[in-house]
Amino acid sequence: MVYDLCVCFLPMRVAAKIKLTESERTKLERYSKARNVAERLRERSKIILLADDGLENKEIARLLAQDPGKVGRWRKRYAEQGLEGIIKDKTRPGRIAPISSAKRSRIIKLTVEAKPKGMTHWSRTTMAKEVGVSPSSVGRVWAAHGLKPHRVKSFKLSNDKNFEEKLENIVGLYLSPPEHAIVLSCDEKSQIQALDRTQPGLPLKKGRCQTMTHDYKRNGVTSLFAAMDIASGRIISKCMNRHRHQEWLNFLRLVAKSVPSDKEIHIICDNYATHKHAKVKAWQERNPRFHIHFTPTSASWLNMVERFFRDITDKAIRRGVFYNVPDLITAIENYIVTHNSDPKPFIWTATAADILEKVKRGRRKLNKLQSA
Repeated sequence: MVYDLCVCFLPMRVAAKIKLTESERTKLERYSKARNVAERLRERSKIILLADDGLENKEIARLLAQDPGKVGRWRKRYAEQGLEGIIKDKTRPGRIAPISSAKRSRIIKLTVEAKPKGMTHWSRTTMAKEVGVSPSSVGRVWAAHGLKPHRVKSFKLSNDKNFEEKLENIVGLYLSPPEHAIVLSCDEKSQIQALDRTQPGLPLKKGRCQTMTHDYKRNGVTSLFAAMDIASGRIISKCMNRHRHQEWLNFLRLVAKSVPSDKEIHIICDNYATHKHAKVKAWQERNPRFHIHFTPTSASWLNMVERFFRDITDKAIRRGVFYNVPDLITAIENYIVTHNSDPKPFIWTATAADILEKVKRGRRKLNKLQSA
């Protein structure tokens, strides 16, 4: 049986032939050794001289420690253009022309005053399509003017009638705490869930981050009561099943035992109903060294213990796996023990006047938007 065999051959790439005249070789040898010429011209001259000696591109690249593609490029350039081909580089396109001031102004105006059709905010791509520029140009304009339409922060102005008085009181405690007293920022982190994942996560390894399933099993909740000493950063804490006025009173008693009896205690807390319960007020009257300072309504950001709650959530709770509530409580307590072994206070720097000025600006802007 006979088969017809068809074989296709691809054309071989052949290096350009170099044949130098005596004068050309003399000139290139001078360039290859001269100290008053550019380094790139010395390299190119050596490439052409070795090519004239009959060496292949790979051999030249090995001898001169160059890329074979680079050797072939300059060899071809010399074969086509002669000496001028290696003395001068090819002309390159200049910088991308900057976008016009009109387009720049339009990008800024659209970003702060309008929204893309059917969307809540601009992206670089949607803005680039709208204005007729590249996404990179949009990014540069946004960066130059501090615009970040992809980000959003929560914000609410307090409507507390006594906002200014409460603000000055609390900021005064932070910036100039009273002598012979301890200032404690207190709050509850309620309903912390003991979550177990439905499958084990994959561990961290090179080229891959740790993984965990998006779904979970709920194994109960606990509430963390915490008081942070603003001077030292030390935490007084207790986990409880509920967060009623009874639990708040138990926590206040724990604080009383934890603080030296010769010190006054200033408690900063929010307006949660349990903090103002009649039995809590009666207990405070029987314990005159306790002074309660309430933050303004809708101004929990004034309570520094919230910053600690963020840390414990990120570092001990959010990525944890807890089979039951005791596991969760153990993790919380271990984190607090570690924190208290080397506590570091959070430093409050904003003055009451600075905060009030920002609030006034925000209120003017909000009133303007509501009246529009």
